Parts: sequence; C-alpha cells; structure tokens
Amino acid sequence: MTQTRTRLERGRAALGPALTLVHTGSAPTRAVLTAELGVTRATAGAVAAELELLGLIRVDTRPTVAAGAQGRPSHRLTVDPDGPVVLAAQVHADGFRAALVGLGGSLVATTPGCMTVPADPAHVLGLVVAAGADLLKSTGRVCLGAGLAVPSAVAEPEGTALNPLHLAWPAGAPVREVFAEQVRAHGVTGPGGTPVASFVGNDVNVAALAEHRHGAGRGAQHLLVVATGHRGVGGALVLDGRLHTGSSGLALEVGHLTVNPEGGRPCHCGSRGCLDVEVDPLAFLEAAGRVPGPEVSLLDQSAALLREEYDDPSVRVAAETLVDRLGLGLAGLVNVLNPDRIALGGLHRRLFEADPERLRAVVADRSLWGRSGSVPILACGLDHNSLVGAAELAWQPVLDDPLGALSA
Repeated sequence: MTQTRTRLERGRAALGPALTLVHTGSAPTRAVLTAELGVTRATAGAVAAELELLGLIRVDTRPTVAAGAQGRPSHRLTVDPDGPVVLAAQVHADGFRAALVGLGGSLVATTPGCMTVPADPAHVLGLVVAAGADLLKSTGRVCLGAGLAVPSAVAEPEGTALNPLHLAWPAGAPVREVFAEQVRAHGVTGPGGTPVASFVGNDVNVAALAEHRHGAGRGAQHLLVVATGHRGVGGALVLDGRLHTGSSGLALEVGHLTVNPEGGRPCHCGSRGCLDVEVDPLAFLEAAGRVPGPEVSLLDQSAALLREEYDDPSVRVAAETLVDRLGLGLAGLVNVLNPDRIALGGLHRRLFEADPERLRAVVADRSLWGRSGSVPILACGLDHNSLVGAAELAWQPVLDDPLGALSA
C-alpha cells in the first residue's frame, strides 16, 4: 500500500514537468518523456494518461512509423487542440489586441482593436477584456487564466506600471489590480464558474519568454531579446529558462542606452540619443523623410516602407542609420551580458532581415565577445510573441501543478 501511494505521489509530482515538456515541444513522444523525466516507461505512461484525462494533451497510440525505423514505435504526445485556453491581452500605443491561447503557444482566436489609448487604464482594459470575453463566448472554450502585456516596466510584487510613457497612463498605475477587476466584471471564469487568476508583465519580457519556449530562442541558455513595437525599445533576458527581471521586476531597461549622444533626440528619461527614441518606428519614419499617418500603426507603416520602398535611397539610408545605432546598443549589451543568442522583434526584426550582415558586422566590431566568436543574431519567430508571452504567465500555474489548477 505504501509503495502504491509513493508511486502515485511520484507520478503526480511529474505531471507539471511532463506538461511543460509537451507544451514546449520538448517531449514529442512518450519515449522522450520517459528519458527527460528520468522515470520508468510505466510511470511516464501513467503521467501521460492523466494529462490526457485532464484534457490537456493527446496521446497517439498509433503513430506513423518512419521508414527504416526499428522496434516498437513510441506513442506521440501533443497538446490537445480542443483543450482549455487562457485569455491573453496586449495594450500598446496604437490600441490593443485580445486573444485566446492554448497550450503550445497556439492562437485559437484573436481580435485586434485600434484606437487612441485613453489616459484611464480601466477604460482600455475594460475594452480589451470585453473583446476577450466575446471570444470565449463565441468559441465555447474553457478559460484557465488571464495575462496582460503592457509597454512599461511592471514593478513586482505590486503589479504597477511604473513608466507607461507611450500610453499617457499615470506612473504607478495599478494595472494588475485593474485588469483583475475587469476580468471579474466581464464574467471571465474558469470551470464551474471559479475565478481565474490574472497576471501582468512587460511586453518585451513576456515576448522573450514566448520566444524561449516556442520561437527563435528555443534551446538557448542565455537569450537576449531586443524589440521595438509601436513606440520605444525594450529588452529582456532569459537565463536557464527563467526571465531575469531583477530584484523588483525592473531589469533590462535597454531603451535608455545612449547610442547617439551628439545631436540625438530628446528622450522621455531626460537624456538624449537613447535607443528608445533613435531606433523605434517613429525614428525610422522621420529619418526616411516620411510623415506618419493616422490610418495604421507606426509599426505597420515602417514595415510597409521597408518592404515596398527599400530601394529608395532615403529609405535605405534611414534603415542603415538605424541598423548602425541598434548594432551599437547590442554590442554594449553583449559586452555586459554575454548571451549565447540574440533575437530581434518588431521593427528590429524587419531591419535585421533587410540587411543582416550589416548588423552582424557592427555588433562583432564593437563587442569584445563578438571579435572572439560572434553571438548568433536571429529574427524572432513568433508574429504575436507578446500575446503568447502574456498567455505564458497565465499558463504557468497550470504548468506548475496541472491537477491542482484544474481541481481548483
């Protein structure tokens, strides 16, 4: 009896690690799951069966056998495409977007909303949660949590947005509290009407988490992500699978590295020539001699300019200028952090794809480690990584304790 109870407890303790392996694509078969968990085939089978019973994964007992393969094929493991979801939301300078995200980082449904974001956080968060609640009603999916990405440093454990400069929100806005209130007010609940937990994170931080688990950062031990979305520049570092957020959630404010001290643009921080104002979509449009229009977001306007008019000398020179300044900032970060991979998102991804060798050359030339062995620089692999990352925050309690999370 004692041995049976011990075996059951060991199996339940393995549920979270097993689900995480399937969620990140690190255990595509039961054989891999067995090896990664360091358990017996019987225990791995029981764990997989329990996760399937919970509606989180699917076990394919009749997988296709590869040509030339020997021995009995292992059962294939995938997340359940019809399983529960979490509500993910993102607010940025040009509006918001809501989505339902399943395990594995899959976007089940999404709805964009473009608007001038008001100075009242409760207003826009009410709109984005309402959009997410409509998605839940229309799809009939079970919701297990809610996550929000915002373009601001988020202080922990309070969940306050310290510097939402591009949103005109007040500094120190209690976004986690307001977001949780809106989730409750719009009737977003879990199985049986139970309340769901709400989480908030910086948009680039959560994007880095998503890229590490599902995108260009998979397998990296020290992943540096630098990105510019609609306004400003952000950075994040994932160390051994965990976000490095510092003592209170404020680490990696890379937007305030100086890259153009002589004649640079004034920055919101009081300095001049920071990455935040020198290498974002507005800086690119202005450098290319274009007047931003109100019809679409600054990011979309910049991406279209690179895609459609890159042969225009003014556009090419502007792109080269931003690439050089971005490379200077990345070189400084490489010297300090020594990452083993860099992933670029937003407009930085587009600039890199337009002239990858130029950026690599600047980073290699200006960084100590670049000269001895270049750090791989890649484009981010997920189109909506901040949304997927916001979902990762909400999925984490389920990944930590699937049985407990669904029982609650």
